[in-house]
Amino acid sequence: MPSVADSMVALREIAAAAPVVALANAFARHEHEFALVGGPVRDAMLGRPVTDLDFTTSAQPEETSAILTEMGAKIWDVGRDFGTIAARVLGETVEITTYRAEIYRDDSRKPEVTFGDTIEGDLVRRDFTINSMALMLPEMRLVDVSGGVEDLLARKIRTPGSAESSFSDDPLRMLRAARFAAQLGFEVVPDTQEAMVRLADRLDIISAERIRDELVKLLCAHDPIPGIRLLVDTTLAERFLPELTALVATQDDHGRHKDVYEHSLTVLTQTIEMEIARREDPEAGPDIVLRLAALLHDIGKPATRRFEPSGVTFHHHDMVGAKLAKKRLRELRFDNDTVKRVARLIELHLRFFGYSDQPWTDSAVRRYVRDAGTELGQLHILTRADVTTRNRRKAERLDHAYDDIERRIDELAEAEELAAVRPELDGEQIMALLGVKPGPVIGQAYKFLLELRLDEGPVGEEVATERLLAWWATIEKDAQ
Repeated sequence: MPSVADSMVALREIAAAAPVVALANAFARHEHEFALVGGPVRDAMLGRPVTDLDFTTSAQPEETSAILTEMGAKIWDVGRDFGTIAARVLGETVEITTYRAEIYRDDSRKPEVTFGDTIEGDLVRRDFTINSMALMLPEMRLVDVSGGVEDLLARKIRTPGSAESSFSDDPLRMLRAARFAAQLGFEVVPDTQEAMVRLADRLDIISAERIRDELVKLLCAHDPIPGIRLLVDTTLAERFLPELTALVATQDDHGRHKDVYEHSLTVLTQTIEMEIARREDPEAGPDIVLRLAALLHDIGKPATRRFEPSGVTFHHHDMVGAKLAKKRLRELRFDNDTVKRVARLIELHLRFFGYSDQPWTDSAVRRYVRDAGTELGQLHILTRADVTTRNRRKAERLDHAYDDIERRIDELAEAEELAAVRPELDGEQIMALLGVKPGPVIGQAYKFLLELRLDEGPVGEEVATERLLAWWATIEKDAQ
């Protein structure tokens, strides 16, 4: 953590920004308190980039809107009922929230909000001490009622008051604890962890969308593993991702197979390392589809584990895992495209293994590319990351084999435009050659030509026409 002097310099720089000065002066003219609060204060003090400007004020939402309108700011509601107004001020997007207190009732998915009167009362109700600091503006006075500075220095995550009360008021805070542990590399203090265990079932009142969003934020961390471990250890993951906690039950104390849970975490770590190393755009964000696939790629193993004379087997765990992932991600309200792509990666993640024993034909390589589709680059990373063996010779053999398949894909792509594998004849040409109208037979003919393309590569329109007519003659003969 930077020195106190450096932290104050960072805070002064934020406070000196034109939009912040304009806002602070406007609220002061209307005799309302105004403060930078939460994440921006924390990140500035840690020397991290400040990407969001969150403010709190004594002004009621309608008063905030009036002040912003007077400033000529563009305004939109992101949660007026919860006291939050968003605006664009001098080119900067900001959120301003009225001092508040909120709690969840036992059977409610939404907080009940009441507005407060003091900055101290507002800060005490926030999630963690490191997020419970405010910089009063324009006077530049730091308000820290719960020891947030001390916890930043100690790299600790704790609630301002009773953890039971905090997590009862907003159970999502338990997931936020895991996320901050991963993002900041901080430790959640023991009594807060114990409260997470006791109140895990309280998470059931939170909407799937909010849980999904926290999971995504956690996976966006450079190292999400500490947060994932915390979710599993406190049984929170069991409430929304039971397939992950089921991997713990497949741990093997007798050495008959590798620890599936620890293997999955290692694969996720290696996936993130490769993803970052292979990014063509340094500004690109984390690949959530790939990270979800890495975390969940073996969730089909518990259901398929069999103890056989030859050893432990997990036959078809790729297919079972893909189905489980689809079901779980849909329940978490992930969009259809994400669900489809994650499931495809899980379904294909075993396809490569065995290539090193018997290199594939060109036809098999083409099918691999065809089946992976737009996820081919992600499949390359996931498949490589799935190698966690401690046997150096085996690891090197698999690495060299995948080098070879990537080389062959590149060579075939250059020679055959492999990324756009399609028959030489399109639907209109097929109908003209066969003298038929649109219908199921066109799809059958297209599939025949696609198989021809995959098996033999580009054959040209003339040969494709000859083979199609020969196929059609056989179809007509069988129909007689």
